[in-house]
Amino acid sequence: MLATWLTFFHVAKAQELKSPNGNFVMSFSLNNEGAPVYALIYKGKPVIKPSKLGLELKNDKKSLLNDFTIVNTTPTTFDETWKPVWGEVNAIRNHYNELAVTLQQKETNRQIIIRFRLFNDGLGFRYEFPSQKNLTYFVIKEEKSQFAMTGDHTAFWLPGDYDTQEYDYTTTKLSEIRGAMAKAVTENISQTSFSPTGVQTSLMMKSADGIYINLHEAALINYACMHLNLDDKNMVFESWLTPDAKGDKGYMQAPCTSPWRTIIVSDDARDILASKMTYNLNDPCKIENTDWIKPVKYVGVWWEMITGKSTWAYTDDFPTVQLGITDFSKAKPNGKHGANNENVKKYIDFAAANGFDAVLVEGWNEGWEDWFGNSKDYVFDFVTAYPDFDVKALHAYAASKGVKIIMHHETSASVRNYERHIDTAYKFMKANGYDAVKSGYVGHILPRGENHYSQWIINHYQYAIEKAAEYKIMVNAHEAVRPTGIARTYPNLIGNESARGTEYQAFGGNKPNHVTVIPFTRLIGGPMDYTPGIFEMDIAKINPGNTSHVNSTIANQLALYVTMYSPLQMAADLPEHYNRFPDAFQFIKDVAVDWDDSKYLEAEPGQYITVARKAKGTGKWFVGSVQGDNARTSNISFDFLEAGKNYVATVYADAKDAHYKTNPQAYTIRKIKVTNKSKLAQLCAPGGGYAISIEEVAKK
Repeated sequence: MLATWLTFFHVAKAQELKSPNGNFVMSFSLNNEGAPVYALIYKGKPVIKPSKLGLELKNDKKSLLNDFTIVNTTPTTFDETWKPVWGEVNAIRNHYNELAVTLQQKETNRQIIIRFRLFNDGLGFRYEFPSQKNLTYFVIKEEKSQFAMTGDHTAFWLPGDYDTQEYDYTTTKLSEIRGAMAKAVTENISQTSFSPTGVQTSLMMKSADGIYINLHEAALINYACMHLNLDDKNMVFESWLTPDAKGDKGYMQAPCTSPWRTIIVSDDARDILASKMTYNLNDPCKIENTDWIKPVKYVGVWWEMITGKSTWAYTDDFPTVQLGITDFSKAKPNGKHGANNENVKKYIDFAAANGFDAVLVEGWNEGWEDWFGNSKDYVFDFVTAYPDFDVKALHAYAASKGVKIIMHHETSASVRNYERHIDTAYKFMKANGYDAVKSGYVGHILPRGENHYSQWIINHYQYAIEKAAEYKIMVNAHEAVRPTGIARTYPNLIGNESARGTEYQAFGGNKPNHVTVIPFTRLIGGPMDYTPGIFEMDIAKINPGNTSHVNSTIANQLALYVTMYSPLQMAADLPEHYNRFPDAFQFIKDVAVDWDDSKYLEAEPGQYITVARKAKGTGKWFVGSVQGDNARTSNISFDFLEAGKNYVATVYADAKDAHYKTNPQAYTIRKIKVTNKSKLAQLCAPGGGYAISIEEVAKK
């Protein structure tokens, strides 16, 4: 097979590009029809067979698919090291070899550039459209980038969907996706599936011979989000962009570019987790002064609403509400409203007593009584509080305790309404001491007919981030598009949801192996606000009407603070539950949220992940290990510690009889002395794991 490819590219006079370490070889040529074709080899093994590139245009006499000649090829090399504002490491190397291929279409005289960047961990490519007379404004009907697989790989996938990423992962062979799709598409508030073989990026795969392959995109700016549609007879993925309300997939004006299409490859799963290629394909930071961007550990008035113990709404008096008309001062409180002064103060006190930076408060503002499902344009104004939430008094109280309050902006997917109010809302935040906002886009997008991941809505998410930067506000966007490394350019984007998070544990539960897949997929593009730290697994004990169960052990929940990287970490459970398990809660209090270094010790998608991280500026290390469905003994070395020093490690682990379903709160805590020569064999229960905090022993 490899010989056949090489013959093909030799005949076609292929251009060749090698990675800096020589492990990757990318070949590019034009086929007999003048269509661009590329292929990728890793350590002598094909990973992407010859695959076509191009774009189909709408209402145009000729698409950008074939009839090309090569006008110019420009090879370059780039090598830099840059420092992220926050991150898993304190410095990132950006080292690649590049090949820019300028193509001219014979019939139209149009030019496009396909730019390839080959790193030591994979390939990125994008389309560029230079300024030219024959290509000014154009509409994309579909992008036709192909990724031809070399076999029937095992895939860890989510159903392709224009409106949600909140599905559990399905693990099948590529050939089995079609048969498994109906079961994989579970109910969601807003969803639009498009194909029985369509899947989302970031897509993680493993070949029969042990090659790990990840397909995604980077720098999604002014373009529709890419899905992948599988030709399951030939095992070829092709890009499938999210359409707008008219069915169009991109309105473009040259000069412009597409996002990068990324292929991360290794024979070691740990390398996929460690890859920074997605960030490296984004522009450097555009915020001149980033001193105000700070990692945050927080608690919040949230889980009690998610579980149904309390409500976002203030009253049950009104069948419908209209802001500016409905008089909430005359309404009878329902007695279950979570965002009331007394309850919020309780969370502020808890945060202050336990060293947390902030308190998130949801349901503080008027409009929650009929916020969802009514195709309602003017839902919230983001500044008018309910009668039982005193903005200024709570700000003063929090400030007196050294705690911030995190603002919540649920848009109910009414994008126009949010943009209408966004400046006023951000000014209100700054006037009242709010430095961070959690935004949400639950429901069907307004303008009606738009999708969550179409070009116009992608531009809205970017607008909100950039507008927030003007006001020095950090953003944690929920239900927005999955991240593509844009946090390098705008590091005030300190968190996203954009996947099935902990809240689904109260909506019926996540699969135990869910957290062993997300770091290989969702986290490739940026951190996730996963909201871990649940200690009470039986939701009926919080709300008797909710019989959901959290499919995790307490030790697993602790480990998530290390394995599920984010500079924004929530202790999501109720304060009273942490007070029941103060010894386990100590790890959440101690664990850092910003890091100088990270070491991936063990990894296998869908089965287990073990990570060690060095806290920024302290020298302390923290280890987290999460386990999937089956029990396992984790074996690690402490060789990441500094030689010649002694440390004490506090190990929070599953008890021998722990099990995510039957005995999730069974854990042990022990202290052991370790050096960089020490090793550990630790039992991990089904749905379990362990967490370790490590501190140097002071010399006597």
